Amino acid sequence: MNGAAGLLAAKVALGPVLLPQAKWLRRNALRLPEAAGPREGQVGDGEPVLRLLVLGDSSAAGVGVADQAQALALPLARAVSQRMGAAVRWQLVARTGINTLEARALIRRVALQPADAVVTALGVNDVTSQTAAARFVDETALLWSDLQQFTGARWAVFCGLPPMHLLRPVPHPLRWYLGRYAAWLDGSLRAWTQERGLGYCALGWASDPSSLADDGFHPGAGLYPEWSARLADLLFAGCTRWARP
Repeated sequence: MNGAAGLLAAKVALGPVLLPQAKWLRRNALRLPEAAGPREGQVGDGEPVLRLLVLGDSSAAGVGVADQAQALALPLARAVSQRMGAAVRWQLVARTGINTLEARALIRRVALQPADAVVTALGVNDVTSQTAAARFVDETALLWSDLQQFTGARWAVFCGLPPMHLLRPVPHPLRWYLGRYAAWLDGSLRAWTQERGLGYCALGWASDPSSLADDGFHPGAGLYPEWSARLADLLFAGCTRWARP
C-alpha cells in the first residue's frame, strides 16, 4: 500500500487502534537529553576549506549519546577535515521535536554563521505531525532557499528518513503505519534532491534495532559514526559544488 490514497485508507480503517497507540506512546516513551557540548567550532588549523552547517531535529542534536563528540556534527566535521586534509568550520543548529516547518522558524531565531554546505536531518517529526509528502517537499524547498539566503550556502545534503517500521517501542499496527508514511516522505524527498542536483543520504542502512539508543528511537553510539562517515563521503565527493571560488 503506497501513496496518499493508500495511507488515508489505512488511517481511516485503523484509526480506532492508531490513535490510542499514539497516545500511549507519547505517555510512555523514554525521553533522553540532547548531547552536551559546544555546538560550533573548528577542526584543524588555518583557513577552513569548508564552513559546514548541520541543521535538524533530535538526531542532529545528538540524542542517544552523551556528548557532541559522539554525535553527528562534530564527528562529521572531523571526517571531512581528514578527507580534505584541511580545516573545517562547523555549526550545529538542532532542536528536539521540530519538523521542517519549525526548522524554518528556528533558523530565523539563531545567529547563523556563513556556510558553504548544509546537512539536514529532518522528517521524522513531519511523519508524526502527518505532513503530506507534497507539503513536506515544499517546506524543504523553502528551507533550502532560506538557508541559501541566510548563510550563502551553495550545496546541501538532505538526510532521508529512517526505517521507522523497525522501531521496537512502537506497537503494531502504528509501527507499520509510521513506516509506510516515512517511506512516502522519503521517496518524495529523494526525488526532489535529484531534480535539484542536491545531495541525499539514505538512512535505510540503519536497520539493526540493537544499535539504537536506550529509548529504541535514536541512533546509538555505534550508529552516529557510520552516519557521519557516509555524510563525509558525500560532502567530499560533492566538493566542487560547495567549494568557494
